[in-house]
Amino acid sequence: MPLGPIEMICLKFPETAIKDDIALALKELVDRKTIRIVDILFVRKGGDGEILITEIDEMEDVDHSLLDASISEISGLISEEDIEDVAAQLDNGSFAAVMLFENTWATTFRDAVLNANGQLLLSERIPH
Repeated sequence: MPLGPIEMICLKFPETAIKDDIALALKELVDRKTIRIVDILFVRKGGDGEILITEIDEMEDVDHSLLDASISEISGLISEEDIEDVAAQLDNGSFAAVMLFENTWATTFRDAVLNANGQLLLSERIPH
């Protein structure tokens, strides 16, 4: 199964839990097939500066249906260096969610471009 464009985002939070409205908004994106989640992990920095990394499949209180089982064998896309960079940007007592997702909305368009022998010359994300 060829994947569409994959993105990695990292969201920093001052608390140690994600609010329900974030999880619901993410589930809506998955249910509408706008994105397909490849991987999610959490990097927590304790009050003493200790780093704890948790994969989503290690968590019991998370809706695992958000992850697509057909692409769960993909691993290693979030590197240790990525995690170290994230951890260095965290304040003590905060955490970050790191998510890899496929832009499934773009897959059909990508296929049409490739079928026309087109090539991607530039792709940039402009934050808010």
